[in-house]
Amino acid sequence: MSTATVEGTSGEDRSDYTREESRAIRRRSLRLLGSLVSPLKWQLVLAATILVVSTALRVAGPALIAYGLNTALPAVVDRMDWMPTIGVVVVYLITAMGGAALIGWYVVVTARLTQAIMLDLRKRIFLHTQRLSLEFHESYTSGRIISRQTSDLDTIRELLDGGLNELVSGILYGGFTLIALLLLDWRSGVVLIVMGLPLYLLMRWFYTRSQRVYRESRVISAKVIVKFVETMTGIRAVKAFRKEARNDNEFGELASDYRDINMRSIRLFGTFEPGLMAVASVSLAVVVFWGGVRIEPGVYEIGTLIAAVLYVRNFFAPLQEVAFFLNSYQSATAALEKVSGVLEEEPTVPDPVSPVDLWESRGHIHFDGVRFGYGSGKTILPDFTLDIPAGQTIALVGTTGAGKSTLAKLVSRFYDPTRGRVTLDGIDLRQLHPKDLRRAIVMVTQEAYLFSGTVADNIAFGKPDATMDEIRAAARAVGAEAFIEALPDGYDTDVNKRGGRVSAGQRQLISFARAFLANPAVLILDEATASLDMPSERQIQDALQTLLADRTAIIIAHRLSTVAIADRVLVMEHGEIIEDDTPAALIAGTGKFSQLHAAWRESLV
Repeated sequence: MSTATVEGTSGEDRSDYTREESRAIRRRSLRLLGSLVSPLKWQLVLAATILVVSTALRVAGPALIAYGLNTALPAVVDRMDWMPTIGVVVVYLITAMGGAALIGWYVVVTARLTQAIMLDLRKRIFLHTQRLSLEFHESYTSGRIISRQTSDLDTIRELLDGGLNELVSGILYGGFTLIALLLLDWRSGVVLIVMGLPLYLLMRWFYTRSQRVYRESRVISAKVIVKFVETMTGIRAVKAFRKEARNDNEFGELASDYRDINMRSIRLFGTFEPGLMAVASVSLAVVVFWGGVRIEPGVYEIGTLIAAVLYVRNFFAPLQEVAFFLNSYQSATAALEKVSGVLEEEPTVPDPVSPVDLWESRGHIHFDGVRFGYGSGKTILPDFTLDIPAGQTIALVGTTGAGKSTLAKLVSRFYDPTRGRVTLDGIDLRQLHPKDLRRAIVMVTQEAYLFSGTVADNIAFGKPDATMDEIRAAARAVGAEAFIEALPDGYDTDVNKRGGRVSAGQRQLISFARAFLANPAVLILDEATASLDMPSERQIQDALQTLLADRTAIIIAHRLSTVAIADRVLVMEHGEIIEDDTPAALIAGTGKFSQLHAAWRESLV
């Protein structure tokens, strides 16, 4: 397993990273951020230019007030000269209005930047999670994926929308204010610089303490979402086993943990904000006292002192916004870590570098010395060799855990063998072009999933350009036409709306029609008839024989009635084939399949 997998998956619920792990995660997050921002560099330059100019105009205000009080006002009193006053007022209005207009433009530019970044990131997550192999989705719960796409992205958006703007504008405004203060009265500037030491220590303390709190917050937030999604998804099982009370308790504990971690963050900020106010008040008091002592006409005027006081106050004003940024930054950093972890996951079943095209497949499947086990678990197929000629229908029979579904997943290339190879028409599946592989091999599972849309849309899922006549023919072939036409809008019925609800068996028939319309060379039925009742199963037996006639088929079924249509039955046990013959020959014998068949016949009686 790759480092990205460890950090992005198993490390998902951790908050106790080592220093090296934290550095690696930060580098990973910065790489992601850099890749998102680099296409927008000129928009960033424009935003930075607007911000610099608008900040300079805003900082000019106290200096203009000082000039007005020290120079313009005495000119009116002494010589009745109103021109300096008028000039100061006009310049002040221009800087104020110009700064406000530029800030408005800056907000629009940064909003466009944020939306462009979020669009890119949202699409990346969706496309990448689709590209990842089945192994990832079987270990990374759907609730966690939803958390990445919803709450984590919302947190990042909030940071880009407000927090980052507050940080940049706050730092820039503070820097310009300090420079202006030093130029106006360097002694007051020195006071501000000296008070910067306790200010730095305070902000450093807040940053360090909040870092762990917000990382824990994202972890617990994800757990809350996971619990909610899993409970609602499995609501039938919850009600069937009367687990509402237990789920209430478990969710209540998670919600309480989430409340507690949020309270910890609030207490941190409740300590930081008064500390910031104390540093600002002391700085302001020292500047007023020292400036008052030094006031002397012609040397240090009252206007200069007032401007110095305004600059000191203005210096600390945006620091509260910076603190809010630190507040959201920690949460957004933790969210970005989770998102970057998902995006750095590599498919365990990668696409071939130099794919081999297979325009038309005959359907010849061959397992050549295959060894396979899931992750670090036990080996399922120790040394598996099997040849399935093109056009042959085989049935896999065996107890749970024998390796039947694993074999099907290897043929579909949901997983790759640890050793050996699986070939289609002599081509290793790892070298076959993905589009040719997906066109040639289709699996129908017991979990017949219907997507939002009409019945016709769901049947045409594997062949989007199918005509309505082709869709109807596929439904007719598997015996689904009658119940579909009985729906309120027939093939145009929305499967997720009132009147469009279909039973588990009907969903399975639709998935059969979907697979048959795709017309693959190899069709895998993995417990695909398990949801059908006996009349429905008998209804599709003839259709199955017709539709499987000219293609390779692998049928995995516990119902031995389905096995009867196979040309060949393989009985598996502990990842090995212990019996291999026609259904009639195995029934007539005394082996495992004969015993299973006899037990099945007795159960029918």
